[in-house]
Amino acid sequence: MDEKTTTGLPENAYKELKEGEKYLPLMAAHKVYPEVTLWSVSWGLIMAVLFSAAAAYSGLKIGQVFEAAIPIAILAVGVTGLAKKQNGLGQNVIIQSIGACSGVVVAGAIFTIPALYILALPASYFQMFIASALGGFLGILFLIPFRKYFVKDMHAKFPFPEATATTEILIAGEKGGKEAMVLVVSGVIGGLFDFLFSAFGWWSEVITTKMFYWGQVLSDRIKIVLKVDISAMVLGLGFIIGLKYSAIIVAGSLLSWFVLVPLVYEIGQHLTVPLGATAVKLIGAMSPEEIFRFYVRPIGIGGIAMAGIIGIVRSSKIIAGAFSLAYKEIVHHQSGAESAERTQTDIKMLWVVTLILLTALAIFLFFVTGVVPTIVQAVIALLVVVIISFLFTTVAANATAIVGTNPVSGMTLMTLILSSVVLMQVGLTGESGMLSAMIIGGVVCTALSVAGGFITDLKIGYWLGSTPRKQESWKFLGVLVSAATVGGVILILNQAYGFTGEHGMVAPQANAMAAVIKPLMSNAPTPWVLYIIGAVIALLLVILDVPPLAFALGMYIPQELNTPLLIGGAIAWFVSSRSKNEKLNNARIQRGTLIASGFIAGGALLGVFNAFLKFIDQQWPFGYTVWFNSKWADSANGEVTGLIMFLLLCGYALWDSMRGRE
Repeated sequence: MDEKTTTGLPENAYKELKEGEKYLPLMAAHKVYPEVTLWSVSWGLIMAVLFSAAAAYSGLKIGQVFEAAIPIAILAVGVTGLAKKQNGLGQNVIIQSIGACSGVVVAGAIFTIPALYILALPASYFQMFIASALGGFLGILFLIPFRKYFVKDMHAKFPFPEATATTEILIAGEKGGKEAMVLVVSGVIGGLFDFLFSAFGWWSEVITTKMFYWGQVLSDRIKIVLKVDISAMVLGLGFIIGLKYSAIIVAGSLLSWFVLVPLVYEIGQHLTVPLGATAVKLIGAMSPEEIFRFYVRPIGIGGIAMAGIIGIVRSSKIIAGAFSLAYKEIVHHQSGAESAERTQTDIKMLWVVTLILLTALAIFLFFVTGVVPTIVQAVIALLVVVIISFLFTTVAANATAIVGTNPVSGMTLMTLILSSVVLMQVGLTGESGMLSAMIIGGVVCTALSVAGGFITDLKIGYWLGSTPRKQESWKFLGVLVSAATVGGVILILNQAYGFTGEHGMVAPQANAMAAVIKPLMSNAPTPWVLYIIGAVIALLLVILDVPPLAFALGMYIPQELNTPLLIGGAIAWFVSSRSKNEKLNNARIQRGTLIASGFIAGGALLGVFNAFLKFIDQQWPFGYTVWFNSKWADSANGEVTGLIMFLLLCGYALWDSMRGRE
C-alpha cells in the first residue's frame, strides 16, 4: 500500500483512478459540514494580516516570499484543537484558504510595487492596494473555470507537493494540535535570534571572509569574497527548499562572485576610462560589490528573462488549450448542466463572467484616473493586463501543481517588457510610461501569483471534501485584507529602510524590474550585451537539464542571501538520510520543516515589528534607533560572534529535527 494512504485519506487519494472508479473525499459529498463560520472567517483574516506582514518583510529582505499555507494550516489546527472545536476540518480549510492569500498577494505586490520608489516615481497606498486587490480578483476569477480540470479530471496526474503537505497537516489536526507547539517554540527562537542582531546589533547579520586577514587580502587583490547572512529566516528557507535547489541557486551565486567578478576585474583593472554606459568608476577602483552591481547583476537579469521565456515555451500547449477549456466551461455552465454534488459546485459561470467584466471596468477606471494619461492608452493597458493574466493563469496553476512553486517573477518580467513595447508604440514613454508599466506589472503579477496559490487551496479542499463555491467566494475577502495589509507594510518599510542604498531593503525582484524598465522607457543606454550573455547562460543550462530560473536568481540575488540556503539545504539532507528507516527519515524531515517554518515566520514577524518601531521612532522619537550598537555589529569581532551564534542556531535546528519520531 502507498505510504501516504495510511494518514486518513481514502486509499485512492494519491493514485490514478481506474475506469469507473470514483474518489470519495474525507467529508462526504452528501453531508453538510461546518465550513464558513464566524470562527473560521475571523481566524482566516487574522492569519491573512499577520502573514502578509511577515511575508512582505521576508520577500523584500531576502527576495523569497515564504509559503504561508503550511504554517497557517499548523496554526489553524492548533487554535481549533485548543478551542476543542467539533467538526473542525472544514473550518480549518477555510482558515487556511483565506489566510494563504497573504503569501500570494504579497509576492505579486513586492515583486513590482517597490520599483516605484526605486525609480523615484509617485507611489501611494491607494495605488498599492488597488493594484494588488484587482490583480488578486482576476487571478481567482480566471482560475475558477479550470478548477475541475486541475483538481478532479487530472486526479493523481499532478503531485501537488504543497497541497499534499498541507492536507496531511490538516488531517493530523483531527488527532490534536501538538505540532503547533513545535512551530511556536522555533518561531520564538528564530524571531529572537534575528531581532537581537537587527534591533540591537549584538552581532553582525552578515559574516564575510574579510573578518580574517587572508580574506581581506583576497578581496583587495583578486576581488573574491565569501558572504553569509546568518538570519534564522534565511536558514529556514534553505531547509524547506532542500539541498538540490539550494545548490543550484548557490551555484549561480558562486559563478557571479567567484568567476565573473574576478574576471571583470582581471580584464578591466588597467583601463583608464569607465567601461560601459552605466559605470561611473574605473574598474580598478571598484570593490567586488561595485563590480557585481555594474557588470555582473545585469547578466543575472538576462538569465531571469530568458528563463521566463523558456517556461512560457514549455507551457505553450497549456496556454493554447486554456481558451478552449474556458470556452467549454462557460458554455457548460450557461447551459445549466451543473453537478449536484456539494463537493463539485463552483460559483456559477454567469457570475464569474459578470465579475470579470466588473473587475476589468474597475481596472480601466483605476488606470484612467491617475495611472495612464489618455483613455486610448488606458484601454490598451487594460487589454495587456486581461490577455496576459488569462494566458498565463494555467501556466501558473500547472507549475504549482507539478513542483509547488510558481515562476511568477519570470512571467512578470516578460509582462513588463511586452507592456513597455506596446505602450511606447502608443506614445507612452518616460516617467509616465515607467509608472504605467510598473502598475500593469503589479496587477498581472498579483493575478498570476494568486492563481498559482489558489489551485493549491482548491486541491486541498478536493481531497478533504470542502465546498469549492465557499472557498472561491471567501477567497475575495482574503485577497482584499491581504492587499490592504501589504500596502501598509511597504509604506512602513520604505520609511524605515528604503529600497535603495547600502542599508536599504534588498527587494531583488523589484530592483530587477526597475533595472529593466528604466532604460526601455527613458531611451537610456541599456546593457544589452550583458543581458544576452545571461540569456545564453540560461539556454546552456536547459541543455544541461539545470533549472535556469533558480540558477539565474542565484546570479542576481546578493551572495550573502544565497549561501545560507545551501547550509539549510544541507541540514535537511542530513536529517532525511541518517536512517535506513524511511518512515523515521520522513518524521525527522517533517519536524525539521516545522522548525524551519517557525524560523521563517518568527524572524519575519519580529522583523516587521522592528521596522514598525523604527518607523514610530522616526515620527515620534523615543530613542529606539540609538540602541543599535553599529560599531560592534560592523566590527570583525561582531562577525566572529555572529559566526558562533549561527553555528549554535544550526546545531539547534539539527538536534531538534533529529528528535522526530515515527
